[in-house]
Amino acid sequence: MRTMTSKAAQTAKVQAGPGASGSPATGPAGRRRRGKSMGVQNLAGWLFSTPFLVLFLVFMAFPIVATLAMSFTDFGLRNVTHPLDANFIGFENYVKLFSDDKFLTSLFNTAYFVVIGVPLTILLGLVVAVLLNNGIDRARTFFRVGFYAPVVTTIVAVAVVWRFVLDPSDGLVAGLFSEVGLTSPDFLGSETLAMPSMIAMAVWRNLGTVMVLFIAGLQAIPTEVREAARLDGAGVWQEFRGITVPLLRPTLLYATVITTIGYLNVFEEPFVMTQGGPSDSTLTVSLNMYREGFNFFHMGYASAMAYVLFVVIMGITVLQLRLLKDNTK
Repeated sequence: MRTMTSKAAQTAKVQAGPGASGSPATGPAGRRRRGKSMGVQNLAGWLFSTPFLVLFLVFMAFPIVATLAMSFTDFGLRNVTHPLDANFIGFENYVKLFSDDKFLTSLFNTAYFVVIGVPLTILLGLVVAVLLNNGIDRARTFFRVGFYAPVVTTIVAVAVVWRFVLDPSDGLVAGLFSEVGLTSPDFLGSETLAMPSMIAMAVWRNLGTVMVLFIAGLQAIPTEVREAARLDGAGVWQEFRGITVPLLRPTLLYATVITTIGYLNVFEEPFVMTQGGPSDSTLTVSLNMYREGFNFFHMGYASAMAYVLFVVIMGITVLQLRLLKDNTK
């Protein structure tokens, strides 16, 4: 009888709705306490986020907006002490860019660097990842560290080593040529060979990053899928083409996008090794932008150049996302 009475009381409370029992946890006072607790948590979250927000606004958001505004002005050496006195000239800087032979040359060199460098980096990174993941059992860690070491090495050290290796008189390559009775070409002093030499260095330096990404992707492929393919009679190439590559598409997408963005922004290699020479054959957009902004102090013109590069990067990234992401569905 007591149990039936208790059940009836509970049923009555449920039918009466929340807060009808006058319980502090469900009444107006309880809601006020919960609202106050949420307000305290939100305030704490904003307080912890404040250092990052301040740094982001001061060193990221404000320079981005200021650069965009500057690209529509003639800000330069004439008004360096008073940037607010710069004259608004509309799209004049952007129009001037596409009639500037030096900018068009740097744009072509950057495209050349990307079109050759990105596929080589992705392809070699995939090959090395497959070999290290499946083909090499002993000293696997040693090879992984060896391939990844250039990634964490400063570009100055890498450039010094490569300049010594490619030196036409005393370099390592020159020594190999002399062993077979040939004369080593001047790789960094030739208009034809300077850019391919820098592409080779960039591929060697960035191979480790792509390799690590592909190794992680390969290890995420279920072994049951591979075993089922082998039971069905699939060979090594069929397994690679039909299973490995399709399941690696998300990794391939990410590796391609970040490699392309990095190569479109290439600056350190030509700046350290060739200074854009010989005859602007290694002049890239980023290096050209640096020269215009900090050597000649054409800050408005350099800002316009930066935003043209930004639009190019965004367009290529969106195109890559569409081409590769649709195939993963």
